[in-house]
Amino acid sequence: QVQLVESGGTMVQPGGSLRLACASSGHNFRTSAMGWFRQAQGKEREFVAAVRWNGGSGSNSYYSDPVRGRFTISKDYAANTLYLQMNSLKPEDTALYYCERYRGSPILSSLWVPESVDTWGQGTQVTVSS
Repeated sequence: QVQLVESGGTMVQPGGSLRLACASSGHNFRTSAMGWFRQAQGKEREFVAAVRWNGGSGSNSYYSDPVRGRFTISKDYAANTLYLQMNSLKPEDTALYYCERYRGSPILSSLWVPESVDTWGQGTQVTVSS
């Protein structure tokens, strides 16, 4: 059974940094496509970032336009943990952040669709406010 447990969410001032972690078990972490979505109050869940195995020794990363250049997704294969490093945080980044694993081997256009997700974590709250 796949389990995903997020941590690291808290309140931070605008311009600050935060790193979210997602401890993962019950699946092949190296080859699983995984990512982060977020949901702000009163809004739909939206894609943030994803990492997809490239079939060799590495992976490719993808980002939504609002976070590209500020957020970095990464995998720690030794710890089976997915990370989201968030820099230059803005108030509009405030949301509940969900770690997720995609179903099968998703094509590129399906990465930002919640229906492509097989398993969700419980979410961790990030609040950016002065």
